[in-house]
Amino acid sequence: MNSAAILPSRNEPATIAAVTTAVDTALAEHRSVIVHADSSDTPATADQFTATATQAAKVPLTGLIRGKGAQILAAAHLPDLTGIDAVLIADTDTRGPDPAVYAALLDHVRAGAAIAVADYPRHWDEANLTNHLARPLIAATTGHDVPQPLAGDLALSRPALDAALRAARALPVEVSACVDGYGIDAFLLLTAATVGPIASVRFDQPKQHAGSFAHLAAIYHQAVPVLLHLTRTGKPPPATSGGATAHYRVADRALEPARLSDMLTTLDSFGPYPGGYDEHPWPEPVADAWRTVNSGTPAPDAARQLWPHYLRRVTDWLTRGPRASTRQRAETLAAGHARLCIAVLTPAGARR
Repeated sequence: MNSAAILPSRNEPATIAAVTTAVDTALAEHRSVIVHADSSDTPATADQFTATATQAAKVPLTGLIRGKGAQILAAAHLPDLTGIDAVLIADTDTRGPDPAVYAALLDHVRAGAAIAVADYPRHWDEANLTNHLARPLIAATTGHDVPQPLAGDLALSRPALDAALRAARALPVEVSACVDGYGIDAFLLLTAATVGPIASVRFDQPKQHAGSFAHLAAIYHQAVPVLLHLTRTGKPPPATSGGATAHYRVADRALEPARLSDMLTTLDSFGPYPGGYDEHPWPEPVADAWRTVNSGTPAPDAARQLWPHYLRRVTDWLTRGPRASTRQRAETLAAGHARLCIAVLTPAGARR
């Protein structure tokens, strides 16, 4: 099977070489190709990629407009990927990348999955968008419970990649702009789910990479419209309201008081919390946002209305988290997951 890899990057000269080497080891094929899709401010990242020896052919794609999704889609359109059967996409800010992770993702696609997504345990203060919103929303509206739907490390089959390229051309302009950014991970997952099976590939160690909290607003406003738009036609499976409890892996670590204070200050700077929060607690606002999109509200508008509720949820989580045990944190996330599944199945008026 012919394989390729796409490495989207922006200003990552310290990590691109190690990721490239690990990906090349995972591909383990002389006919494979690695595309570096770069939008860096300087040539340093591209230079490190070019200088890294590989068995696979290397294609440098530089000077791209900024946006993870735009970079990935630009690479996916290259003639160099013609005839490729499986495509690996890997984050280039990963420290200590493991070739076995990338190889396992490719192996699942070669075995018949439309998409294989890495399932890393995440530290309790990370993955707030995944744990509080993306994972439970996808599960509640489609029946696909993917522990790390925004993992960043994934592999796609050729039919799944082709489906994504077709779907991208049909998106509303405002949602397309979100897919060009951080919305790409949710987009690839949800479009691949229309083609074939999803494989969630479990790993035991947390991923070591640059923190994303500083980009919280951008990630939210690009990923959530995509999530709402692509799940709007989902048919919630009745079994989700009484099925097995979702299992959340929340890796423990101490959070320095100064770091926690900075995070809470950042959240507070985004604006006031919504009125009536206690009357309509999380995750009911998520179900309401999903319903408004089903009723014709553009997904970016629904995401903006949901934003202050999400901020309140993350603030509550970070405030209470230091005093909670690992088990309590996991149980809290699982309970929110279950409540959203029920809320999606319950008419809005019945929840008031």
